[in-house]
Amino acid sequence: MTTVRRMSVLLSVAALVASACSSSATPVPTTAPTAAPTAAATAAATAAPTTAPTAATKPCTVGVSWNNFQQPRWAAHDKPGIQKTVEAGGGKYIDADANLSNEQQLTDVSTLISKGANVLILLAQDNKAILPALKQASDAGIPVIAYDRLIEDPSILYITFDNVAVGAAQAKAILTKVPKGNYVLIKGDPGDPNASTFLPQGWDNAGLKAKIASGDIKIVGPATGTFTDAWKTETAQANMETIIDKANSSGQKIDAILDENDSTALGVVAALTAKNYGFPPLSGQDGDPANLNNVALGKQFVDVFKNANELGKAAGAAALALCAGTKMASLTLPSGLIDPTVAPAAGLSAKPFVTPGGTTVSSFILQPTPLTADTLQVAIDAGQITKADLCKGVVAASAPPACK
Repeated sequence: MTTVRRMSVLLSVAALVASACSSSATPVPTTAPTAAPTAAATAAATAAPTTAPTAATKPCTVGVSWNNFQQPRWAAHDKPGIQKTVEAGGGKYIDADANLSNEQQLTDVSTLISKGANVLILLAQDNKAILPALKQASDAGIPVIAYDRLIEDPSILYITFDNVAVGAAQAKAILTKVPKGNYVLIKGDPGDPNASTFLPQGWDNAGLKAKIASGDIKIVGPATGTFTDAWKTETAQANMETIIDKANSSGQKIDAILDENDSTALGVVAALTAKNYGFPPLSGQDGDPANLNNVALGKQFVDVFKNANELGKAAGAAALALCAGTKMASLTLPSGLIDPTVAPAAGLSAKPFVTPGGTTVSSFILQPTPLTADTLQVAIDAGQITKADLCKGVVAASAPPACK
């Protein structure tokens, strides 16, 4: 992005918070989206505030409740993307880490509200346990952004990547590599709709269900997959070791592993290493540096890169616009703010999204990028990983293009 264009984007973001700082109240979000804005509206940074400013003024404070920082992407990429965008627009950023505790997350939300948060961004540990926090926010007139994990509530703005497309990209890569054979299915936390609904839907969209029905693919271990509480690497390793032991005792060979996430994929690689099993084609998502290195090493076949830097920018800009009083259904991201390769396929204006529970919410759904050994340069170019870290331990004779 050129200097002029970058300055234009920052000025657009700054304009959002300038409006926010002139208003003393934040309206309660609407519970149903309106018609999608016209194409011309996508060029605007945001719609005009829907409430008239009052004499009183206050800063725009964006409070973020993280469910954990154990998974490296949240602190390394998502947080900086949000914080820099908010602060570039003149807003104030505050946050808290719940350390995988539902109870702590509810306490954190209360604390963020008491510290003056005008908008909340929630990465929910559990989409049901978080509901009391939504009520507290609603009672205080504070809009809520459900960040990367859906919360079944009509009042939220949902910002995430297309997680059905993530699952489809994982399955397409693995099914192309191994069209027939014995598969293991490793899923994430059962309290996360990504793990229980969206990613498996993507797998089936890419043909997994049909392959199972035809008999081309047989599942080793639980037929519906093995869930991993809190997406923990150690839990995934223990579960995978158990599956390997049972497969060995029954004479089954594991030909491929569909794994939903990078943290759990690291556990799978650790289990395969501990059992001296070799490395069947394995999937993951997020583009965590250790996993990208594993792709370069041949220990993981595909990693669906979710450019969290860009997702954070989108959330930060949306938070500023909500602080300014813009209705959720009328939100538009500033043109040029996020990389066009990951921008929502439906455009920069908020679009209706129907949840698995039948609730319609406003949303921004960004696009993921599957990476294999041949396309790892994309991660370097995006600033996700350095060439030195990507290629650590890679043998020259088998080095992928990005490491040559």
